[in-house]
Amino acid sequence: MTRLPSRFVEDRALRDAARAVIEEDIARIRASLGEQGVASRVSSSVSSSISGRVRAGASDVLEQAKRQASDHRGVLALLVGAIMLWLMRGPLLALVDRDEEEDAQDAQDEENGEDVGADADTGAEAARATEGDLQ
Repeated sequence: MTRLPSRFVEDRALRDAARAVIEEDIARIRASLGEQGVASRVSSSVSSSISGRVRAGASDVLEQAKRQASDHRGVLALLVGAIMLWLMRGPLLALVDRDEEEDAQDAQDEENGEDVGADADTGAEAARATEGDLQ
């Protein structure tokens, strides 16, 4: 048999050593995966990192909102008022419509020549009381 060059022998020894290290790593990974599956590892890793980022982001947003609210109290009060008006728009519009109907009824009574003095006021109050009882 022919004799191999010394460089080739050294390279083969390095290759065999590297292969042994890789085989040990693969054996450790297989043992580790046997304890906990890949899917559970990925999901726990992803969920913990996402929840951590969300918490950090939420706390930053809350701190910034607190600073902005303390700097702009008037704007905040205006915004809260606008939201309250929007939420109460139904009852407010019903109140306005009822007042317009009463004004239209008073105008029609005046055209017909009926007295819209004190008797009409007590009649309107009685009508409101009756409507309140019906509701």
